[in-house]
Amino acid sequence: MKRILNKSISVCICLLMMPMICSAQDIQNVKPVKNIILMIPDGCSLATVSTARWYQWMKYPEMEKLTIDPYLCGTVRTTCSNAPIGDSAPTTSAYMTGYNSMAGWVATYPTSSGKDDIYPVDPQKAYQPLATVMEASRLLKNKSTGLVCTCIFSHATPADCSSHSYNRNRYDVLASQQAHNGINVVLGGGAKYMSSDMEEYLKGHGVSIFQNDLEGARKCENNNMWSLFTTDAMSHDLDRDATKEPSLAEMTEIAIKKLSADKDGFILMVEGSQVDDCAHCNDPIGMVTEFLAFDKACKVALDFAKKNGETAVVILPDHGNSGISIGKKELVGYSRIPSRQIFGPLLNYKATCDGMRTKLNNAPFEDAEKIFKEWCDITLSEKEMNALKNNPNYVSSPIPRAERQHDKNYDRDLAKMIGQFMTARTGLAYTTWGHTGEDVFLAAYHPEAESRPRGMLTNIELNHYLCNLAGFTHDDLDKLTADIFVPHTEVFKDMQCEIADNTLTVIYNGNKAIIKPNTNVVTINGKDEELKSVVIYVDKNNKYYLPRSLRSRMGAK
Repeated sequence: MKRILNKSISVCICLLMMPMICSAQDIQNVKPVKNIILMIPDGCSLATVSTARWYQWMKYPEMEKLTIDPYLCGTVRTTCSNAPIGDSAPTTSAYMTGYNSMAGWVATYPTSSGKDDIYPVDPQKAYQPLATVMEASRLLKNKSTGLVCTCIFSHATPADCSSHSYNRNRYDVLASQQAHNGINVVLGGGAKYMSSDMEEYLKGHGVSIFQNDLEGARKCENNNMWSLFTTDAMSHDLDRDATKEPSLAEMTEIAIKKLSADKDGFILMVEGSQVDDCAHCNDPIGMVTEFLAFDKACKVALDFAKKNGETAVVILPDHGNSGISIGKKELVGYSRIPSRQIFGPLLNYKATCDGMRTKLNNAPFEDAEKIFKEWCDITLSEKEMNALKNNPNYVSSPIPRAERQHDKNYDRDLAKMIGQFMTARTGLAYTTWGHTGEDVFLAAYHPEAESRPRGMLTNIELNHYLCNLAGFTHDDLDKLTADIFVPHTEVFKDMQCEIADNTLTVIYNGNKAIIKPNTNVVTINGKDEELKSVVIYVDKNNKYYLPRSLRSRMGAK
């Protein structure tokens, strides 16, 4: 009895001595840090992580665990404002602003969908731009800011941190806002969205610009740098030419080195952008290798954080994608199927579906079988070969396009069809080409263990956690929104206002302001002046959203 009692006391003492971890209920009590690194593998379901872990372990027997594994601490529910299945624009927006929004909306308050609203929505706030954690970190805490991604830099997730629109596809609009929003470091794709006006503005503010110049970016000593490595999205990691495009890990390292020079600290968002792209294609090897490239970038961030002692790292997807499963109904006797049969074929795939599509379309049809054998160790069946020849998007098919008879068992998109060929050899399966609504994993590092989040958080609670890490509250974020994104009808009340040719003209008391959207430069009485935040125009309600301080600049109280 005495032995049992002593053992119970020892267990209790051990439990008391274990570090407490911040739960969803006490995220307001986290200790602020100097630096925040937010890592987002876009469109990454938990089964993607599991598959990547198996692949890595089989390829490198000494690597049974992923970098993120010791830091896994909970899950996060991701939603739109009116739908359980998220879209990249509103899901990361929720992390950044603390409000759910609608599919395609970037850091912007939603319209009400009535009974479909998951949380109450105030119709009076519709289309209101919402200040983000990144904007607030710069404006309230004087921190440097950075974005790293493998998609175009104005794509949904990086845009969510640094721009505002109800239309995520207006890459030009979002890019202009980003260029004028004080971002110190940007590394990613999308050089075609860097306009000459944007480049001139950035260079005029001491920013070094590199386009398709890896060596230039590596040698750059300026801590303010935008480096875009491709015209559009960057290549998938497995297909990447390492002499022209850096890895996500290298870009993360470059960004951290530059941003950490700021004595006030920094906030950096790193996106493993193309986990999502490959998931949309049901590309098993693409999903796995993109996630592993992201995991390597996490190591860079975590190594820095542990050495630095003033940095928190938060790692989580924005939503799931593809409904990938380990196991499928064709896998009879599932519990007796060895790992080499379920995952083994992935080890033979040396190109993604997108990479294979390029190889097939750039070679004569006579080389198709050789390409599949060389790059995937796949011998196509007669059925698969016929499906390939009849694919309407296969450039090298020997069958004239008008005569092709598409096999409805396979997708018309050539890359997706290749993904079906690849997946058929594995024990994996998919439910959709689109996003999925399951909770996503949460991993985190904080120099003080009790300030790590734990359990199931909503996307809104995750925002509150990020705010408190940065040293302010979500209420402060709301106050910033109410200060820098005020409708022009309120700022310039009782003044003469006219909107024409994408320009707002305001006349009052002998003063004249000319204001254009998606920039922080306004012209008052013929002189250009810079604002600390960007001006947003929403055509849906014909309103400009701009700083309240502009009222006094027009000579009014």
